[in-house]
Amino acid sequence: MLQTQKVLKTERSFLVLFHFQQMNASSANVTVVIEYRDSFAKAVTKNVIVLVLGISINYINASFIHTFSKHQIFYMNPRYILFIHLVVNDMIQVTLTVILFVISYTIYKLNVSVCCVFIIFVVFTTENTPLNLACMAVECYIAICIPLRHAQICTIKRTLMLIGLIWTTTLFSGLSDLFITLVTQPLDFFHSRVFCLRKTVFPNPLIIKKRDVTYSVFLVIVWLTIFYTYFKILFTAKTASKDAKKARNTILLHGFQLLLCMSTYVAPQLLDVIQQQLLKTHTDSLFIFYIIVQVLPRSISPFIYGIRDNTFRKYLRRYLLCTDTTL
Repeated sequence: MLQTQKVLKTERSFLVLFHFQQMNASSANVTVVIEYRDSFAKAVTKNVIVLVLGISINYINASFIHTFSKHQIFYMNPRYILFIHLVVNDMIQVTLTVILFVISYTIYKLNVSVCCVFIIFVVFTTENTPLNLACMAVECYIAICIPLRHAQICTIKRTLMLIGLIWTTTLFSGLSDLFITLVTQPLDFFHSRVFCLRKTVFPNPLIIKKRDVTYSVFLVIVWLTIFYTYFKILFTAKTASKDAKKARNTILLHGFQLLLCMSTYVAPQLLDVIQQQLLKTHTDSLFIFYIIVQVLPRSISPFIYGIRDNTFRKYLRRYLLCTDTTL
């Protein structure tokens, strides 16, 4: 049994490990690691773009959080509590993925233990998003279709319990990866240095199977929720108020945001397709993939509730523009 690795080290380049499963070559199984690198100018450009996007999204989201915390009208409303939970979740996710992106161009390899911490929190926040979107869709449905019971059903306590349930679900999913790795990997593995990806720090095949099952269950539940709430609101909106029609459009935006989030769930398959079709521009395809999968879904939340919501927009303006105008 022979394993060889062909690794070319370069400075200021984006190194990507493309793993070929065991292949027969002269009666030997060979694992080849191919490196793709960017020019210095291209690497700097990509990092600047990612940093600018990350800082911009986090600045807007921080303005939401500040606005939310300053006005009781928001933190006494279950709808805005779910929204601000989504915003905080997005901030954590964007910050961690931007850090990992920059690390991939600079430090390149991380200690497995450190990488585990990054990846676990990325998994938590990534899996939280579609579940939170489903909860927000249900809240819209209750507000429009059974408004007389909205105050009774959607209480602050129940909303906080629902957020706790979301985190419990994703914690179980993420920490189970860590436990399986602790049981199946030798202690030396956690002291080694790897390119920080989920599959490199959690390499057990059982984890991949568990991830696929978990994502499938999440997607079925969330999509059924989105479709059910949308069509119920759609039928109500035909004869109801303008608010019902606006809620219907909000559900549509949630569906679009969820569609983008789904790309995270099928990331391995999409990445394989991109690698096969765009192998000569591998780093460029990965960069575009990162923007679509990680950044774009997190830029939609401010539009849904920041620009379209009249109440939030009224209070947000002075914080976002750093003005002292009294509203």
